[in-house]
Amino acid sequence: MSTTVKSQAPTSETTRAIREKHKEFMLPATIQYYAEPLVLTEGKGMRIKDADGNEYLDFFGGILTVSVGHANEKVNAAVVAQITRLSHVSTLYPTIPAVELAETLARISPGRLQQSFLAASGTEADETAIMLAQLHTGASEIVALRHGYSGRSMLAQSLTAVSTWKPLPTQVPGVKHALAPYCYRCPLKLTYPSCGVACAKDIEELIRTTTSGRIAGFLAETIQGVGGFITPPPEYFEIAVGIVRKYGGVFICDEVQTGFGRTGGKFWGIEHYGVEPDLMTMAKGIANGLPLGACIATPEIAASLKALTISTFGGNPVACAAANATIRIIEEDDLPGNAERMGRILRDGFEELKRRFPRNVGDVRGMGLMQAIELVVDETTGDRTPEKALTNRVFEETRKRGLLVGKSGLEGNVFRVAPPLNVTRSDVEEALAIIRESFEAAGAR
Repeated sequence: MSTTVKSQAPTSETTRAIREKHKEFMLPATIQYYAEPLVLTEGKGMRIKDADGNEYLDFFGGILTVSVGHANEKVNAAVVAQITRLSHVSTLYPTIPAVELAETLARISPGRLQQSFLAASGTEADETAIMLAQLHTGASEIVALRHGYSGRSMLAQSLTAVSTWKPLPTQVPGVKHALAPYCYRCPLKLTYPSCGVACAKDIEELIRTTTSGRIAGFLAETIQGVGGFITPPPEYFEIAVGIVRKYGGVFICDEVQTGFGRTGGKFWGIEHYGVEPDLMTMAKGIANGLPLGACIATPEIAASLKALTISTFGGNPVACAAANATIRIIEEDDLPGNAERMGRILRDGFEELKRRFPRNVGDVRGMGLMQAIELVVDETTGDRTPEKALTNRVFEETRKRGLLVGKSGLEGNVFRVAPPLNVTRSDVEEALAIIRESFEAAGAR
């Protein structure tokens, strides 16, 4: 399949006006993609349109939130039906959609996870998990990972270890950052598997030398999203969690980006690693784009919170109705299986890009429909200096050809590709053709 630069419609007055008003009325730090930001107005399935009428194949899905396609008819129907009955009452009152969702989460979550707190975002979910870990253990110190991202609150910013997303120094004491399982850029300069997964084993020295020796927990994304889809080796979590539990801590698994079948073949990313979490957080793909987050815990950990608690917008019945519909679709249509199958095609295409452009494609990684390409100066000579300029050129070229993807990493040199879970083979092949042609047009070698 060959692609060409699509003829772009003239920039409309609406687009110009929205861009100018965004500059005038939105916080300047609010990041926007592309040299000329897109004003998106409508979407259906895998496709989305801007205010000028240009159409794009969406392979980033609102940062992995659109699980079952834009404007999914079954999700929309559930939302409309709920909003005509009851739109909001807060967590002070139990509602049918919220309780149904909590019951479903207990059924599909691994291990003994059973009781949920419904929030409005992944940030809130992570905050709740940290609080429960501290209450349950009586300890306060938390181990997080370098290259990790946990959200926008003061605690979440303290847990985050990507400098470009940290406007202030760490404000919450007791957060310690362990080495990330970043095999391509191993901080210990070792090579997997001969390394023996030394990054995981180093957590013990971190605890013994930088903490009181008794910790509350370990919070980790199964695959680090903002960090650039950093994917740990198979043994990582078994080793890391074993050490954490040895020193009294619990394991908080962050499934905000990896949950709901995204990693392929299983419902949760951590299921690929054979370790049961004590707490798990989720958001993004849970409700096909509606704002909703959740923290689920074992009964004994959930019982640790004795004070009153509430989330004004958490467990909103409309968002919960969307979540219930989304999860039903994921289960009934076996979208984890589709993510595995389509992810394999996507990964094979990325591996072919690595062979075609051996100098600049340094690493290909990920699971299921969560795949990444890291660009470097010259992999053939061992120069792994991040190639940010080339990344930006390819990024613009994909937009010109009607494909939306994401980018991330500490240096902004990693492409993140994560289409809705019901993506088809033809969609994947179209995206791969566009990416290949964009690499060529941007001068990749």
